[in-house]
Amino acid sequence: MMGGSSAKQPPTTYPPTTTPPTPPSTPSKLKTALLLTWKTWNPLTHLHLSLSHPLWTLLEQHIYALPNSPPPRKRTRPMQVLCVGLLRTGTESLQQALLRLGYDYTYHGWDIVFDEACYAPGWVRLARRKWFPTGGPPGDSHSKGPVTAAEFDEVLGHSVAVTDVAGAFAADMIAAYPEAKVVLNLRRDLDAWERSLRGTLVRSGESWAFWVASWLGRECFWAWHLYNRVATPLLFRAADGDLKRAIVGNARWVEREHVNMVRGLVPKDRLLEWYVEDGWAPLCKFLDKPVPDGEFPHANATNGGWDARAKQTKKRWVGRAFQTMRLLGMGAGLVVSIAVACMWMYLV
Repeated sequence: MMGGSSAKQPPTTYPPTTTPPTPPSTPSKLKTALLLTWKTWNPLTHLHLSLSHPLWTLLEQHIYALPNSPPPRKRTRPMQVLCVGLLRTGTESLQQALLRLGYDYTYHGWDIVFDEACYAPGWVRLARRKWFPTGGPPGDSHSKGPVTAAEFDEVLGHSVAVTDVAGAFAADMIAAYPEAKVVLNLRRDLDAWERSLRGTLVRSGESWAFWVASWLGRECFWAWHLYNRVATPLLFRAADGDLKRAIVGNARWVEREHVNMVRGLVPKDRLLEWYVEDGWAPLCKFLDKPVPDGEFPHANATNGGWDARAKQTKKRWVGRAFQTMRLLGMGAGLVVSIAVACMWMYLV
């Protein structure tokens, strides 16, 4: 007779108790907002005010006015060559070439930055004359009409040729110096030209080191003010101060209109359209100069180009910011000093 017992069953086992993994902590909304602001905030855009705003009167004419402005320059020799191509079209290479051909001195936009005598306020006044012909800041009156030779000579009187900065004032300079020969320096590859603008002018305008230093010293304020608030944004029609967006959206049609304007203003026998790849031959023929020995200068190869210049500029102004902080004293300048020190370490 079969028993009623069944086969022995193994003991029931239960899976060990497991603790679900802790999800990664998510930053608070405030922290997220601060991080996003730090990564994307562009002081050039988000602190933009119309250049006719009364604040600029206070800053330009009082707070950052130079205590010892350099004397106006005086012209002793006629202006001979105007290189009116836009920025990033071989302007520094062209400056070096003209110097080798005997045009001493040939002025370039870097002179505004590196000249020990600060003439940047004079260039800001010229920019206001060009883009605000009926007046600059409130209370500052200007006559209508193009900028005159006498006004240009206050900053260019020692020069017989000019490049780089001449692109922004092309029409005015052509009218002011009717006997000068005109070189329209161009780039064949407009895609490469636009990338160059974004990689230099836009990147410079987003530099926190330069921006902080610009509030701590008069000379640095004027350099930043000229290049990142006035001349370059207005040249590329950045009405809201957003240079990056203006270059992406406007650079090509600005270049096209600029070229057509110069062609319409200058007689053919006084105009050379020149590309840096053309080298010495067409330039020397146009200027009636013998072709010198050696290759045509290329600034990017000989002195490090824009990156080297930009680094020199930042170090110079951030270094001067340290001096300003020492004058302000520990109490007033401690926080900003720490920020500037971090930027200095990053640059070095």
